[in-house]
Amino acid sequence: MKRSLVLLLALLVPGLARAQDKEPAAIFELGGAASWGVDGGSAYGPSVAVETTPIPEWLELEAGTAEMFSHGQTEWDTDLLFKKPFDLSRNFEFMFGLGPEWQHTRVAGKSSDTVAGEVALDFMFWPWRGRKLGLFVEPVYDYGFSHGHEQSLGVSAGLLIPFG
Repeated sequence: MKRSLVLLLALLVPGLARAQDKEPAAIFELGGAASWGVDGGSAYGPSVAVETTPIPEWLELEAGTAEMFSHGQTEWDTDLLFKKPFDLSRNFEFMFGLGPEWQHTRVAGKSSDTVAGEVALDFMFWPWRGRKLGLFVEPVYDYGFSHGHEQSLGVSAGLLIPFG
C-alpha cells in the first residue's frame, strides 16, 4: 500500500509543468483527519498528500492518503482529487475538488476494498512571508459505490510545505 502511494506520487509530480516562477513544483500536506459516518461511527488518524498545478488558475491535482482508526478497524483512504483553485487574497486560497477514492478496510483479520467518490473544499492560509509554510483545512464528503453505499463527512487539517 505505501509503495503504491509513493509510486503514484513519483509519477505525478516530476512530469508536471511548474505553474509560475513563484509557484512551487508541489506542496506537501501533513496533518490529521477525522471522519463521521452518516449512519454513525467515527474514525481518526494521520493524513499526507501532495498537490501540484498542471494548469495554472484552472487545475490542481492532489493525491493523498489517510490511515483511519476506529473500534477494532483500520481503514486506508487513498484519493486523487481534481481541484479548481480560487485565489481569495494574497494569503488565502480556496479550491473545490472531486475525484475517486479507494478505501481499504481491515477488520478482525479480514480486509475489503471499496471504490468511492469524494467532494472536497480546500481552504489554504499562508500567514508567513514567502509562503515557506502554510495551514489548510479540508472538509470532505465521501460516497461509497459498493453494497450499502456508505456515506461520510470528514475533515483534514494541518501544515502546507511547498517544495521545488
